[in-house]
Amino acid sequence: MDLARTDAPATHIAGAPEAPGEKPGGTAVERWALVAIVLAMVLLPTLEAAVRRLTGAGVPGAAVYTEHLTLWVGFIGALLATATGHHLALSTVDLLPERLRPWARAYGSAITTLVCAVLAYASILLFGSFLLGAPVFVVMAGFALLLFYLAGTPVASVPAETFRLVVSPTLPAIPLLTVAGYVLAEGGASKRLVRAAQAVFGWMPGGLAIVAAFVCALFTTFTGASGVTILALGGIILPALVGEKYPEGFSLGLVTASGSLGLLFPPSLPVILYGVVAGVAIDHLYIGGLVPGLLMIVLVAAYGVIVGIRSRAPRPPFQPREALRALWGAKWDLGLPLLIIVSVASGFATIVESAALGAAYAIVVELAVHRDVHPVRDLPRVLVHASTLVGSVVILLGVALGMTSYFVDAEIPTRLLTWVQAHIHSQWEFLLVLNLMLLILGSVLEIYSAIVVLAPLVAPLGIAFGVEPVHLGVVFLANLELGFLFPPMGLNLFLSASRFNKPLPLLYRKAFPFLVIMAVGVLLITYVPAITTGVVALIKGP
Repeated sequence: MDLARTDAPATHIAGAPEAPGEKPGGTAVERWALVAIVLAMVLLPTLEAAVRRLTGAGVPGAAVYTEHLTLWVGFIGALLATATGHHLALSTVDLLPERLRPWARAYGSAITTLVCAVLAYASILLFGSFLLGAPVFVVMAGFALLLFYLAGTPVASVPAETFRLVVSPTLPAIPLLTVAGYVLAEGGASKRLVRAAQAVFGWMPGGLAIVAAFVCALFTTFTGASGVTILALGGIILPALVGEKYPEGFSLGLVTASGSLGLLFPPSLPVILYGVVAGVAIDHLYIGGLVPGLLMIVLVAAYGVIVGIRSRAPRPPFQPREALRALWGAKWDLGLPLLIIVSVASGFATIVESAALGAAYAIVVELAVHRDVHPVRDLPRVLVHASTLVGSVVILLGVALGMTSYFVDAEIPTRLLTWVQAHIHSQWEFLLVLNLMLLILGSVLEIYSAIVVLAPLVAPLGIAFGVEPVHLGVVFLANLELGFLFPPMGLNLFLSASRFNKPLPLLYRKAFPFLVIMAVGVLLITYVPAITTGVVALIKGP
């Protein structure tokens, strides 16, 4: 079956990132400013790591400049996210009848303008605009301004918290690793990874299903977004599965589910964002997520093996030479997560320096080795796309910190902790309630929104119930990974319905077996903490 064919991407879904090859928006000045800033961010930490190893002293002010450049990427990227309609938002407007959608979008835009211009009193209007597709950061900013105003606190606390992001030493890793993933995704990484996985796993029962789970997970790892995986790989993998006699419904569910696998592996952006928001060591989160992430892939692939045997899918013979050639062809793509893991785990570089090394590595590989990305025609567009996603995340993180500041002043976390301790009396009960809450909220909120809103509240609760912070972080992210498939609002369901032109009820039915299978994996990760903490203790020590 020819896996090189792809189809044109479907209509964009609210909150979903751009597919590779899509043209960026904004003005030329904004785009080239972002390109210059991102390249400077890649260069400074890379020089810092290299010079420190050679001379014992780093580049003066490199870390500070990188932190400030991150904020500029966030601001300009947020402007482009506004210009292109890529701010993180719900997709509920697509559930409305066609004739009502322009009115809903107009309402959301009007509320967005109002919040950005003046203090919004009407919380009901804000909530309504949120449900109808207004950007999450606008709604959060409006609520934060309203709460501070009603409490008699200067509303300057909201922008002040945004500027406080600059002092976060790990924040620059977000744009740097996003750039690394987007550059590889823009090149021929998808075809090389598909070929390598097919050569290694294709001979096994259900081999093509294993390939689908593995490649989708790895592609999501690079981009940090299941949407890019479904849009970019869906047209390659779904026809291949159907052509190899896998049932169409199973194939549709597999591609939909596999799009959310891989979020626990480096250089995944959600892991970094959770570490920044919850104050957990990002390198420990990456190491702790390795086995849980592999467990989720193995469970989905195992179901694929069963279906492959039942369907009598063809099994081409294993060819060692082709496997070696395919792996050799994908060696540079597979080297990115390996580079980040080794550089962080060995202590060679900090997480920001490792992110810069990863970004520089991806750029050099795609420009000079594979030459899939043209340095003038393609690279600036890819950097702008990556920065647009970063902008939507950073602006959301800034206003979320503003709202968190109000919660702290109002002692909301303390009151919440008191209430939880009064009604929940054991760690296993707390984890069960947490799983259910994250599953439901993870299906409604976009993953980055869920992290910045929920992590500051969940982290202290986990500490109070004796849950190890890295274990709690992996459980948190695994549940959000599962939330992509939870009806009726799971983002992967909307994306697949749009990408493959299928009705949502059909997606609900076909994705349900994978939802159950992945839920089993989440429960194992939750109640067998050694799956997470054992690897961290082995590599980092107790």
